[in-house]
Amino acid sequence: MKLVKNIQSIAKDVLVQEAEAIHHLVEYIDDSFERCVETILQMGGRMVITGIGKSAIVGQKIVATLNSTGTPALFMHAADAIHGDLGMIQPNDIVLAISKSGDTPEVKVLVPLLKRTGVTIIAMVSNRDSYLGKNAHFILHAFVPFEADPLNLAPTTSTTVCMALGDALAICLLEARGFTRQDFAKYHPGGSLGKKLYLRVSDIYPYNALPTVPENATLKEVILEITSKRLGATAVLNPENELLSGIITDGDLRRMLNEHPEASLLHLTARDIMTPSPISLESDAFAVKALQLMQDRSITQLVVVDQGRLKGFVHLHDLLKEGLL
Repeated sequence: MKLVKNIQSIAKDVLVQEAEAIHHLVEYIDDSFERCVETILQMGGRMVITGIGKSAIVGQKIVATLNSTGTPALFMHAADAIHGDLGMIQPNDIVLAISKSGDTPEVKVLVPLLKRTGVTIIAMVSNRDSYLGKNAHFILHAFVPFEADPLNLAPTTSTTVCMALGDALAICLLEARGFTRQDFAKYHPGGSLGKKLYLRVSDIYPYNALPTVPENATLKEVILEITSKRLGATAVLNPENELLSGIITDGDLRRMLNEHPEASLLHLTARDIMTPSPISLESDAFAVKALQLMQDRSITQLVVVDQGRLKGFVHLHDLLKEGLL
């Protein structure tokens, strides 16, 4: 095995070369790119992405990005297209063909078949004058003067550039469609990302106990309620209108024991111990907002209140269980 010197230098050179190649892409974002985006927005079908080799892998990533940002897309391997997969293309679809050279044998076989279907063809190529470039309706110019490897053979810079150009295309479509966080959540319901986008406080608090005491509850009653409900706190309600008056936590009890002589403890009520107007949030708030409040205020539970009426509790453990932290 050859011992490579200056490993750090080589790695940095690769990153610089690829970054510069992406930077140069800015020069090729022109009116043609804009017309391409507008055509995709007006299509009645789907984006069909095709390629071979490393371009096929890049195409699959672009398909995933498009689908998750509101543009229906599917992948068709260029080699499999001529063996039946061409049947997946519908009249209103648009085909995006990815090829650095634009002159590979598979592309030269596929393009005439695509033209026969009458679909719009977009070429993502480095060489505009290639067979693919000359036969496409639109060109996304993914120009790469050389690859990052010293042999100028391994697809490195070229695949990075295509990935970046695919991202630019997807985000333009996202912006044009007015794609929102709520739309994004529909396509990402799984994992912590999805939960941050759709999980609400109302999805959590109904499963927790609801400790409450009236303002005139004794210290013993307060302790028993906190202990029995196991949330480390209890809400304090106004006995006249049942609206939330305050909250008593384990920490409030400890501070109270330090501040009051034992002789006076028997005369304390919930009103004397509680923290009035506690930090709260409404039931339709996102759970991630509850997490942010807890972190900002260094607390472990929040009361859920709608128009002054107590709905429930959300505990930090709930959010941990949901994978939000």
